[in-house]
Amino acid sequence: MESALAQPAAARETGCGFFSRTPESIFTPEDFRGDDALMIEAANDFSRKEVLPVAERLDHQEDDLMPSLIRKAGELGFCGIDSPEAYGGLGLGKNLAARILEFLSLNASFSVTVGVTSGISQVGLSWFGTDEQKAKYLPRLTSGEWMGAYALSEPNSGSDALSASTRADKRGDKYILNGTKMWISNAKWAEFFLVMAKVDGERFSAFIVERDFPGVEIAREEHKMGLKGSSTARVLLENCEVPVENLLYEEGKGHQVALNALNLGRFKLSSMSIGPLRSSIELAARYSLERKQFGEPISNFGLIRKKLALMATMIWASESMIYRTGAMIDGAFAEWGGPVEGNKKAAEEYSVECSMCKVFSTEAESLGIDEALQCYGGYGFTEEFPIARNYRDARVSRIYEGTNEINRVFIGSRLARKISEGKASGESANDSFVAELAGRALLSVPKDQVGLGALSDLLMFQYAEQSARLRARQGGLHKALYGRFVDWVNPRAAEAYQAIVSEAVSLPAPSGVGVDEIAEAVLAKRLP
Repeated sequence: MESALAQPAAARETGCGFFSRTPESIFTPEDFRGDDALMIEAANDFSRKEVLPVAERLDHQEDDLMPSLIRKAGELGFCGIDSPEAYGGLGLGKNLAARILEFLSLNASFSVTVGVTSGISQVGLSWFGTDEQKAKYLPRLTSGEWMGAYALSEPNSGSDALSASTRADKRGDKYILNGTKMWISNAKWAEFFLVMAKVDGERFSAFIVERDFPGVEIAREEHKMGLKGSSTARVLLENCEVPVENLLYEEGKGHQVALNALNLGRFKLSSMSIGPLRSSIELAARYSLERKQFGEPISNFGLIRKKLALMATMIWASESMIYRTGAMIDGAFAEWGGPVEGNKKAAEEYSVECSMCKVFSTEAESLGIDEALQCYGGYGFTEEFPIARNYRDARVSRIYEGTNEINRVFIGSRLARKISEGKASGESANDSFVAELAGRALLSVPKDQVGLGALSDLLMFQYAEQSARLRARQGGLHKALYGRFVDWVNPRAAEAYQAIVSEAVSLPAPSGVGVDEIAEAVLAKRLP
């Protein structure tokens, strides 16, 4: 299947390159056309026809309901979008895979289930596995016959994942694993687990563990606030016997498997997070048109229209960052991908941008869904309307795939390291208010976490603003959305700057863009 082309290697941006220059153009969601657009529409149809009608049943984890949906998704190619064609995948780009996941994510419980089995459970195998390992396991995963899970976190190692205590000891032709993995998505249904453990308690390594291996036990389901339709449980490994041929990559190099998978996982999670926001905007628009107070629909009220405009603006800005980043990732894989070392280089190149997308989109999701629930008033606080489910489900997005706090530390510290190594510029393009503030702040990188977090926010806002500005060149409603976004982001960038340098800064005049044009567009389509 022909896919939208990424930017040529000679023209594409290098990681963190956006600080010192503005590209001529970026890839935007409007650039998905032809077969790509058909795949995206198929994902949207699947969500609306197969998943949303059974959302309540999913929340009760009705027997075999979620596995049956995954099998149906597998038949359509959704369980192996960017996995190699030789092993049953579609072999498409990371950017298209993320866009498809966005539309498969209108229900968050299904989103996390399909996202894990098609993403972080497979990607390490695709990049680092032997031909024999890939031939044995990938076709089962890409077809939806098996579900996959990613087992990194432990009761005492969450953000500090490399401090894991699960141990692997080699005995003859087997490794014996002992330990407990926690918060494992898909645990109830998975047949394939990508497990991280330390060989001899020292060398952090990755292993392929089958559910039926001796010594594997799945504990009870966690009683969660949200994502009730997904499975989350502990995986207990007690003298678990793993054949030596199920070591993935090399002893002592499991961190390369784990962290590179997380880089791409954060990118895809960005799209998965704005799927529920997309659904919530639609719910809020429909409700505000139907609900009448004071003799007219509440959609006529200025403060409701302001909420609809903000929700649309945040999803638009998130998309602008995400699909710009995805095209650059595709360009990196086109240039370097294939060999293990090339895959690692491509996955790491835009790790900072992936974290920026993750933090920005998950916080946009929470802000937007909160505003959507507010449109419902008291009814939004009941379980009679689906917006309550979206609200509960959205909360975890800021926690998994690395908390937003640990991602902020990563953004600032990784960028500082790249600047010191000459791999990124410490200069700013200075082509907007936000960029000018970022340029000033980069003159002295903070050392403490609070300052580093503020710098990360400022740089993230710069990337979002620049991406939105480049997309706005398409004209029409894009210009209005950009104006609203600038009015939202400028004061937040100023706040971050002040936290770094402790000096006052004057804000530019507002853009003058009103909310009505955007709100009318949302209400007309009942969509973002």
